[in-house]
Amino acid sequence: MPVRKSAYPMTMTQKILAAHAGLHHVSPGQFIEAHLDVVLANDITGPVAIREFEKMGRKKVFDATKVVLVPDHFTPNKDIKSAEQAKELREFAKAQKLTNYFEIGEMGIEHALLPEQGLVTAGDVIIGADSHTCTYGALGAFSTGIGSTDMAAGMATGKAWFKVPSAIKFDLVGKPGKWVSGKDIILHIIGKIGVDGALYQSMEFTGPGVAHLSMDDRFAIANMAIEAGAKNGIFPVDDRTREYIRAHRSARSRLMNKAPRVYHADVNAEYAQEYTIDLSKVRPTVSFPHLPENARTIDRAGRVKIDQAVIGSCTNGRLEDMAVTAKILKGRKVADGVRCIIIPGTQQVYLECVKNGWAEIFIKAGAVFSTPTCGPCLGGHMGVLAAGEKAVSTTNRNFIGRMGHVDSEVYLASPAVAAASAVTGRLTDPEKL
Repeated sequence: MPVRKSAYPMTMTQKILAAHAGLHHVSPGQFIEAHLDVVLANDITGPVAIREFEKMGRKKVFDATKVVLVPDHFTPNKDIKSAEQAKELREFAKAQKLTNYFEIGEMGIEHALLPEQGLVTAGDVIIGADSHTCTYGALGAFSTGIGSTDMAAGMATGKAWFKVPSAIKFDLVGKPGKWVSGKDIILHIIGKIGVDGALYQSMEFTGPGVAHLSMDDRFAIANMAIEAGAKNGIFPVDDRTREYIRAHRSARSRLMNKAPRVYHADVNAEYAQEYTIDLSKVRPTVSFPHLPENARTIDRAGRVKIDQAVIGSCTNGRLEDMAVTAKILKGRKVADGVRCIIIPGTQQVYLECVKNGWAEIFIKAGAVFSTPTCGPCLGGHMGVLAAGEKAVSTTNRNFIGRMGHVDSEVYLASPAVAAASAVTGRLTDPEKL
């Protein structure tokens, strides 16, 4: 529950930053230096950070348990350049004796992998050289993306400078409908406020509607806070959060020797803006090219013909995403001329798909079932689009050329909409299959 009124009211994010800066309170716009709980990089951003770290003359990272490297964008290595990048991470991890280096066999898409491994928890301050590091706000943490140079400084010192963000409050009420997921909710919100609607602000999600959102829903929502320009997204810590944290304690997380720290926004915390979102009125939503803010309900999407459906990514590669995909594809076939690519977020999710019989459903439906990778999300591999092709995708960005050719188009949607569209060959409401 929220705490009593404070003489120095702060939001959740502001309280976490104040604690990590050793300050009694902080204010929006204030510059602080905060201690870090996790410093993260991948196979694209990590090599640059490593080179900057070495230029600084540093010999050791600040804490070998808290620097996490995950080659996930081009894995398995797609070409010589990506192989060299992964090799650079591998050799650095070995030289620094990092306990949290994840590659082939145990790797995953970084923002699905870290929560699963228990490496991030409530109350943490996390920086990652990847814009979707904001995902971990689902656990009540402050997490945000930074550049490779800041990553290098974080690896060396265990600290980072921040400008304290102001906040926007999203009061969630009501209960989502059958086919409405966290992805639909965040696309609806971005459609409402725009891609710069929360520029360098904290998106704080609260209200009774939160109780109706699974952790996978919350991860998807926090993941796409950056698509509204936000510094971070964050959820309150409730019983569902606590249970997730308990269930994902691991040998790796115990080495980090940290416990969840729960912060509540003060009842008189100040917000730049406040919105009420009635979840019962949110419909399955699709973002049309070439911005996430171009959101339309599936009822207004029209019968756009697609060439490819991608289900996966750090936004929607989790267990619930695979479950709803299997539910829709069971006993059905992918439409002629459509390539359906399904990518689980981690090896554990992959294994659960096999155990539950979902992998067989995917393959019998005519889909491709891939090892975990970011791959097609950034037009890297495993599903690059040619000129004129259209894809419905559960990824997080649909900028020009994002998934391949500059003349291709990406339509962002939930796993339910993407799977239903793969079956019909056109943007489709799953309820109408």
